[in-house]
Amino acid sequence: MQRLQKKDTGTYTARHAALGGRTLKTGQSRWFVGYKKHSFRLWWREYSPSVLLVPLVSWVAPANVSEGGLLVPSLHYCDQRWSWWPRQVVADMGYLAAQSKRLCRERWRVAVVTHLRSDMKLVTPFVSEREATCEQGQPLAWLGYDVRDDLHWFGPLPPAQLCTSCWQASGCPRQFAYAPAVHETLLGLLPLSTLAAQRLLQQVRPWIEPAQSYEKNQLGLSAMFFNSLRLTWCMALLADAAVLLRAHALLDAPPVERALLGGLAPQQGEMDFES
Repeated sequence: MQRLQKKDTGTYTARHAALGGRTLKTGQSRWFVGYKKHSFRLWWREYSPSVLLVPLVSWVAPANVSEGGLLVPSLHYCDQRWSWWPRQVVADMGYLAAQSKRLCRERWRVAVVTHLRSDMKLVTPFVSEREATCEQGQPLAWLGYDVRDDLHWFGPLPPAQLCTSCWQASGCPRQFAYAPAVHETLLGLLPLSTLAAQRLLQQVRPWIEPAQSYEKNQLGLSAMFFNSLRLTWCMALLADAAVLLRAHALLDAPPVERALLGGLAPQQGEMDFES
């Protein structure tokens, strides 16, 4: 007699638990049964000794609840609770939905920056995630966003060598406009080819995994079994409280002398987008 697995029957002893997917790792099952904690974190840039992320909004839901659907509610909570919200949000591919990005852009003027999925088609003027060109191949630089007309403007990137020999040079306006709604990932409120967007993706996005690892490993959440959504929510609140207390202690602690190997420790950059 074959014994049916809980993943096959869909009946679990943990209340409201659901089947969810995890990142592929050697020796681990692709699927798990349980809950997931989703945190909307704020980068505290005034703290310079190291990267400091503090939770603004946290959600605990069954494992099959899409994390992308929690972006808009998180911004709505920030708006209702503090009448404030972050102007740029860096997220992973779970937040790629164009409808959510458009709502964030139109309602709160928030730029949601994510990588481009490999199977998504490019739109003019992009030839890759990092590069925009005119139809003759001249690299274009982002000139800015016109709020009144809701248009992004691009122009030739100096020294614009191709423009001097282009057969369309006499009639070329040297400025090109594109609406954000054409592609919410490539254009949106902050075009993906800009220095600001690429720095956010390359230098800020990787901070998320260490923040999650701190909760799962150092706080021990990964070693616990929670058999109800309510218990999981209580433990998630305690984890957020520990992170906030740690951040408070770091901000109030007097400066200490750097360790001998302090030069090898990661440093938080200034994120100077103007340079």
